[in-house]
This record gives sequence, structure tokens and C-alpha cells, in this order.
Amino acid sequence: MTRFLFLAAFLFALSSTSQQLKSPSEFLGYELGTEFTRHHEVVDYYEYLAEAAPDRIKLTVYGQTNERRPLLLAYVSSPDNIANLETIRQEHLKSTKGGGNSEKAIVWLSYNVHGNESVSTEASMKTIYELLTSKGSYLENTVVIMDPCVNPDGRDRYSNWYNQYKNTPHQLDPNSKEHNEGWWNGRSNHYMFDLNRDWAWLTQVESQQRIKKFNDWLPHVHVDFHEQGVDNPYYFAPAAEPYHEVITDFQRDFQITLGKNHAKYFDANGWFYFTKEVFDLFYPSYGDTFPIYNGSIGMTYEQGGSGRAGLGIITGIGDTLTLKDRIAHHFTTGLSTVEVSSQNAKKLNEEFKKFYQNQNFKYKSYVLKGNKDKLDALKSLLEKHEIQFGDLSSGSYKGHAYGSGSNGNVSIDKNGMVVSTNQPKGTLVQVLFEPNAKLTDSLTYDITAWSLPYAYGLEAIASTSLVAPQNNGDVTPKSMIDPDSYAYLTDWNSLKDAKFLAELIKKGIRVRKTDHPFSIEGKSFERGTLIITKGDNAHDPNFVRKLQTISATYQKEIVSTRTGFVDSGKDFGSSYVQMIAEPKIAVLSGGPTSTLRFGEIWHFFEQQLYYPVTVIDDDYAKRVDLAKYTILILPDGRYGNYFNEDQLSELKDWVRKGGKIIAMGGAISALDGEKGFGIKTKEKEKETEQTHIPLPYEDAEREQIKDAITGAVFKTKVDNTHPLAYGYGTDYFTLKLGSSSYDYLDGGNAVYIEDSTKPFSGFAGSKAQKKISKSLIYGSEQFGRGQVIYMVDNPLFRGFWENGKLFFANALFMVN
Repeated sequence: MTRFLFLAAFLFALSSTSQQLKSPSEFLGYELGTEFTRHHEVVDYYEYLAEAAPDRIKLTVYGQTNERRPLLLAYVSSPDNIANLETIRQEHLKSTKGGGNSEKAIVWLSYNVHGNESVSTEASMKTIYELLTSKGSYLENTVVIMDPCVNPDGRDRYSNWYNQYKNTPHQLDPNSKEHNEGWWNGRSNHYMFDLNRDWAWLTQVESQQRIKKFNDWLPHVHVDFHEQGVDNPYYFAPAAEPYHEVITDFQRDFQITLGKNHAKYFDANGWFYFTKEVFDLFYPSYGDTFPIYNGSIGMTYEQGGSGRAGLGIITGIGDTLTLKDRIAHHFTTGLSTVEVSSQNAKKLNEEFKKFYQNQNFKYKSYVLKGNKDKLDALKSLLEKHEIQFGDLSSGSYKGHAYGSGSNGNVSIDKNGMVVSTNQPKGTLVQVLFEPNAKLTDSLTYDITAWSLPYAYGLEAIASTSLVAPQNNGDVTPKSMIDPDSYAYLTDWNSLKDAKFLAELIKKGIRVRKTDHPFSIEGKSFERGTLIITKGDNAHDPNFVRKLQTISATYQKEIVSTRTGFVDSGKDFGSSYVQMIAEPKIAVLSGGPTSTLRFGEIWHFFEQQLYYPVTVIDDDYAKRVDLAKYTILILPDGRYGNYFNEDQLSELKDWVRKGGKIIAMGGAISALDGEKGFGIKTKEKEKETEQTHIPLPYEDAEREQIKDAITGAVFKTKVDNTHPLAYGYGTDYFTLKLGSSSYDYLDGGNAVYIEDSTKPFSGFAGSKAQKKISKSLIYGSEQFGRGQVIYMVDNPLFRGFWENGKLFFANALFMVN
């Protein structure tokens, strides 16, 4: 009887507390779904819940955005679980090492990674309220981790824009301003990066802070809430093919289990939905695939709507889609996910442990060698993912050679490392390092190649044997800065070198570069070597001290020399040893440019190179005096006839007088052909006449992919005597994102594809392969006293193709 009374009292107290909690509508002062809630108001509501129900919710701030908005995680569970949260976490993580006896399901719900897919955050508030009130039974054996807004900067950009432009009352007509965002929409983060493509590469501050918490928990289930086009019904798991081959049968099957439970609720409400289409599980940097490769059941849920939907819109079939509708759908799948996870907590724990035990990959080790700076950059990424690696200082290793695409070996005498799949993160290692991921269906949602040895420009082999690391000891470069020297020399072959040069220029230190190899005082130096002479910097009494400080900051090895008289090559006073001019850089934004491609450039300058850049919007670009700038960057985009004849004439005149254009991707089309520049679109070869058998209508999409390249890696030739290619070898692996191609230039072809066009990794259609044969990748042409640089492929793509970044730096500093 005493037990019964105690239980009754407990349930009464719980019910009383639940009744006291304010719903989102009560707290915010408006009915949820009738306004877009700004981020600070969302934070206020979560803080209110944490204060009102501290026994069932723990709220933490795990970081902040570029625009200083807080990033939150809310841990929601039963009072007993919240009191023992750290013990639950530690017991769960023991499963990754074959131990532990966890009985709790860990479910992570991520909302609003795309800012203008704005329903997600609204749904999160309704979801957490229901979990704390009517659905508390789900939490007895489940810990729910909720990130109410992965991308607050983008979401507030959209919310503020919508609140500024919406009609009162809101207008359902799709033609109204409130349904048509401008060029800089709310999808991306501050630097216009797509955070849903950044889980693996961690280029953005939001991703870098989030991954620390994700690795702390490694949830059983992870849901990434999204929106798609207005006229699309709801999408939920199971996903479409291709599935990556490392995905387990249980991960596949549990997606089906979840999907069927969602369908039960959608069927009861008469809501439309689809599964097994469009959204596949292959590219490793999504909010569904990345968790999967870490043992989770990762899923994307897609609601029709996005930024175009506003508070309400008329769809293509004449229905009305409201924000309330969208909230209801995401709310339903969110609760359904927690429900199914709670019901299957034991199975989730068993299979999670198996995921980390049953790793039997073909390749046991990945052995890499190359430039130390590039190895260090890769190590930095691996450390963020808590992937183990070791150094190698000597030895010869056999396996699949990345450089040839066949069996070979790599010999290491210094600057080597090994990454093994024999570790808890072995599956993730396999996915990120494998030479060529197996593609079960060529119709896929994203790029099909990303292997890190190619991305970082490292010589590598994939070995079927387990390779043990060695201890290299201290390899910190030692600088020899003799204050009485004639000059100071340092190499040029990595992005770190470009950062070092950028800092020297910002500090007023004058730097030269050599266009020919040379040797001096028994040491050899390659093209692009930086030469810093005391004579050039005699105006600065603090020159040597500044150089010492900057070289220490960037760990640059500096060689001092007491003469400018070389043993071989060109003396330091030669015309082949030119001063690097201080670049005054402008980049076009808006209108014809792609937001994502512009953002990559913006981020490169401000967060990687740390060099100032002026952003010129197309709204007023025609009024800007280009004479103030030495470099104009035209990002990839859709230019069409953006430049009229007068503007082209002015642009050419600016280049003739010494300006430099860097035209990237689609921007090249604004200059090619009859417009006075030397670049020309490669003409498609005429097919021989043959009788064509009409294809069934449903096969049209698959026929079209013969003309497509879905992010594949190709081996190219490099003319490393060209300043655009200083610091590179004779080969380069480029990530090609499409089949656009241009003929070789009359001269200045720095990187190009020869006859062989079979990709080393990823998918390329048969017709597309023919189209890119004998085509330009990177090149330049002299135009009067200036230069035009063409970048057909994108060396800054998503910020992760590390080996391409030096080409971009060369375009800025080395090409005169």
C-alpha cells in the first residue's frame, strides 16, 4: 500500500509539473506556426524549459556561430537518466571497444541545418514540449539529444527577411515577394557553405564544434530534418540506392522499421509521403551518411516547403500548404523516431556493439607520404574525427597505388604516415580513404569520389596488411635566421606557405620569387622559392625580428645565405627573380555568381589564407573603378550575357594595363569565343550516323547520365614550369564536377587532361569522358601587361580539396 501511495504521489507530481510547463505558443505569445521564431526566442524557450524542468532536461551551449549566435544541445530524458547522464554516456561508448552493458537508446535529432528550411526549429519546440509532457514514457529507457538549430545564422537570415517582406496577412500567391528570396538566401551559413555537406570535412566553425559533442555520444539514431520543394510530399526512410557497401543489414532494416511506423501515422492522417527515392546513402559528408559510417541509424526527413513556402502557399495542384502543416509532419516523424527507438533499445545496443566489432575490410592500412604541410593538414582533420594514425619514417610498402590505379609500392624515407582500419573508427577510415568507392547505382545525389589521398595530394598505397606506425620524434622545422645574411630562403609547396607569404605581405615585408630552380651554398631550391632580401627591406629596421616571429608562427624553415651569387640558376638580381607585388583583390558577388562558389572564395581568404579581399556586388559593380585593384575574381555561376560590349571593352582595357582576372567555372563562358579572349569551349565531336532505337520514356534519366560527371577524380598532366603550377609535381588528381570543357590554350596550359579520360575514382558517363579528352583544367594567357587565369575545375570545392588550394594561391601571388 505504501508503494502504491508513493507511486501515485510521484505520478501526480509529474503530472502537475507537466501542466505547469508552458507550450511554445503560450511562451512565445503567438500560436506556433503563425510566425517564424527568431533564434534568440528559440533559445529563450529552451532555457525556460531547462529552468522549469531541470530534472528532465539539461541544456548546454556547445559553441557559437560566425555571427555570435549560440549553438545549443538539449538532453531530454527521465529524471533518473538525467541524474546519471555521464554514466550512461560512458557505458554507451564502451560498446565501441566491445564492452559495456548499456540499456539506453541514444537518439539525436538535428534541426535546421539549412536555414531557410525553417519549419525544423519550429517543430523542435513542439517536439521537446510533448516529450516533457504527454510522451514522457518514451524517455524511461531513451536519451534524446536535440539540436534545435544547427545553422542559426542562416535561419535568422531567412526569418528576418521573411518578417520584413511578408504581406499582412501573409499572401498565399507564390508570386508574392515573401515567397521569393534574393541571391543570398537563408540556406547557407555565414560563409555561404552548405553545412549538410560538411560533416566529414569540418571546414566550418559550426561543424567543428558540433563534431566534438557528436563524438562524445555517437548516437544509435540520428535524424537530419530538412525541407524540399513546395510540391513534394514528405520523404522519410528507407533511403534510395546507392547504399555504400559498408552499411550493415541492420542499418538498412531499421530504416524500414522506422519508415513503417511513420507511415502508420501518416496513413491515419491521409498525408502523402514517399520512400526509397532521390535521397541515397553514399556521399560521406551528409547528416545521414556520416552518422551511419559511425554506427548510427542515420536518416534524412524531407518536408515539402523550404524558403518558398513562407507561412502558407498555394501548391501546384491548388492545395494550401501552411507552416502549421509542415510542423505537424516533422513533429510526427520526430516523435515516431523516439517511440521506435525506445521500443527497440536493446536491439539498438546489441547492433551498435556489433558494428564496432565486425570490421573486416579488404584494406587494413593506408600508407601515405608527401609534403609535411599536407600531411599535417590531413592529421588535423583526423584528430577532429578522433581517427587514430601513426608516423612512418622509413620502409617500403606494397598495395594498391593511388597514383597508378594498380598494384605498386611506396618507399618512405621521411614524412610518412599510416592510418589503419583496425580501430574503433575503422568504418569511417574505410569510407574516407578507399581508392574507389563501389557504386551500386550511377544515379546519385552528390559527388561519387572524395578519397583523402587524392584530396590532399599525397602519394599513397592501400595495403591488405596491417602496417605498424613508427615514432619519428621531433620534426619541428628549424629556422636559421642569421641577422647578418644577404637573403632568407624558404620553399613553396603548400597552403601553409601561402599563409606565410600572405602574412609577410600584410606586415610590409617585400618578397621575391624565383622562376627557375637554383642552388646556392650547396643547397637546391625549386621554382616558386621565396627570396626575402635584406636590401629589399632596408626601409624597415624591425625586418629581421618580424621575419623571425612570422616564421615561428607558421613553423617555416628559413635558410639564410650571405650572398646573392648562386652556384647554378639565376642570381637574385636577375629578371627571373621577380618581386611579388602586393595584391589588391576584389571578388564579384551577387547576380551571376553561385552563392556556394562565392562563399568558398570568401571563406578561403578570411578563414584559411587570412588575406583581405573586397567583395563587390553586381548591383553596383559597374560603378566601381577597377584601377584600385590588381586582381578581379569571377566566381563560378551563370553569367550568360552579363557583360555587355562596353563592359567587356573596359574589362579588357583594365587587363591590358596590368590587371589580372581569375575566371572560375561558369565565369569562363563570359569570356570565351568571340569575346576577345583566347579561351574556347571545346566542340562536341560529331557522332557517326546510326540507327537509334527509341528508348522507353522511363529510361530517359539513365540515358542522360552518359553526358554527366558526378564528382569524379581524374589524373591530369601538370606543366610545373608554369607559375600557376609552382609547388606541384608532374601529375595532379582533379575533382571534376561536370563535363564542361575547353580547348587547350595556344600557350600557358598549366594543368590539362590528355587522351585518357577514365576516372580513377567516381562516376563519369561515356559521352562525358569523350568530351573532356584533351581539355584544359587550369591555364593562363598574357593579355597586354596583364593576365587572364582560367580555372575550369574548382580548386576550392567545399573547402576540402586541399591539394587544389595552392593553384589558387599561385594565381594570386605567382602569376605576374
